[in-house]
Amino acid sequence: MSLHRLLTTLGCVLTAVLATAWSAAPPTEPARPAATTTVRTHDGLVRGADHDGYRTFEGIPYAAPPVGRLRWAPPGRAAPWPGVRDATRPASACPQPVGEVPGGSTDEDCLHLNVTTPDGAGPARPRPVIVWLHGGGFTTGAGSSYDAHRMAIRGDVVVVTVNYRLGALGFLAHSGLPGSGTFGLADQQAALRWVRARIGAFGGDPHNVTLAGESAGGYSVCAQLASPAATGLFDRAIVESGPCTGRPDRPFAPSSVPLSTARTAGADLAAKVGCGSARDVMACLRRVPASRLLAAQDTDQQPAYATPLLPSDPAAAIAAGRFHRVRVLIGNNHDEGNGWAAGIVQAGHPITPDTWPDVVASFFPAPGQAKAIVREYPVHRTDGGPVFGAVIGDANFACPTAHTGSLLSAQVPIWRYEFADEHAPPLTSGTPPFPLGAPHASELPYLFDLGGRPRNLTAAQHRLADTMTDYWTRFARTGDPNGPSSPHWSRQTVLSLAPDHIIPTGTVRLRHHCAFWSSLG
Repeated sequence: MSLHRLLTTLGCVLTAVLATAWSAAPPTEPARPAATTTVRTHDGLVRGADHDGYRTFEGIPYAAPPVGRLRWAPPGRAAPWPGVRDATRPASACPQPVGEVPGGSTDEDCLHLNVTTPDGAGPARPRPVIVWLHGGGFTTGAGSSYDAHRMAIRGDVVVVTVNYRLGALGFLAHSGLPGSGTFGLADQQAALRWVRARIGAFGGDPHNVTLAGESAGGYSVCAQLASPAATGLFDRAIVESGPCTGRPDRPFAPSSVPLSTARTAGADLAAKVGCGSARDVMACLRRVPASRLLAAQDTDQQPAYATPLLPSDPAAAIAAGRFHRVRVLIGNNHDEGNGWAAGIVQAGHPITPDTWPDVVASFFPAPGQAKAIVREYPVHRTDGGPVFGAVIGDANFACPTAHTGSLLSAQVPIWRYEFADEHAPPLTSGTPPFPLGAPHASELPYLFDLGGRPRNLTAAQHRLADTMTDYWTRFARTGDPNGPSSPHWSRQTVLSLAPDHIIPTGTVRLRHHCAFWSSLG
């Protein structure tokens, strides 16, 4: 296997693993709550769980199960149910390999969502709603991994976390197949329609909905900003480490691909599972077990554009001003690339002055690019890992986020942040080959309890978590993150978020490097 193929494969695997490793081992099974609460919805009664200061309703179907002939079909309406539906435990995650979900999943009846409400929320006093789309490279993840009770209580908001179809089951493309390449995005829109129609019964305000997500979830928000089919489905947007200007030749950040490329990948998958020469390829594919599809699919997945749901690449749509006019909070982490760089070093590929040119050339093969990058980011004897991390972070996240912010701010109010806690708790076990700082996904424990585990933060980090929650939820409430108690967040600056300081970050280095990356094309 070539160095390029090996490193790219490692990068794609780590895209999913680093954002989901907090729950690689099953958490302790929580005790069934003694107190329950029942809500009447349009589809039937649901029984959720009462907790100290909040309520949860888990595993609520928002669309019909995409099974049988509905595999690779647009999401249909969920059927009403008789009696009272138990909503005290999560439902199955969408099919995915082992990782965030212990043991993985092959259950295609997975289009469910989870609602967390603060005490006091009800139809008479509706709260702002945050709809959260998980990350995981469009291949792994589950809404139930994100325990949102702290956000719900402190921010006095209703939080909805969503499962959507992943991998080949979410993004397969084939000629003549309606919805090709965008089934997972269509699921997200179905969940948003459910929120508009039904969240009022849980105490959420259907007229004040913020769509938020991280990594692939953040890029999903970008796609929904650019999708005509999402018109009127949300009122604000939060994009964490999923810049809207991602591109396939920068493989660490999420992006979309042309429908023609997605169809080629779909044909390759059909051939791998023995359906390539079938008289009816789709009928054959619908008979293939989910486990076999998971084993055959590519490690990385992307939505397709040039489709009815996503007519243009989100980067092109946003550059042209063709996106929904909603306020946006957008940002990235200071050391996004360090986790991938550390994983690649630990996999037996040290970054030294001698190996550095070949490593760079494997990711940037265009003539002249590798030499320019090596000059811009020189490696010395002991700093190879962090330098590689800086290249990944600047090229895939920091500079595309800055570019996205500039494009959006020409049309709508935006607020930009950089999460910069250099001592953020690690999301993976073991000792990395160099300090990771604030890598990809490291801001998530400051907003959620992940994978059923309480977050492990210092007192100073807890204060930062409270401040971030205040910013995020005030933005959801009013469209402006500022309040009386937190440092002022100007729309003209990038706010650096760290335990010892919350201040506008210096942008001279970033401007210099982003000008460099822009010059490379």
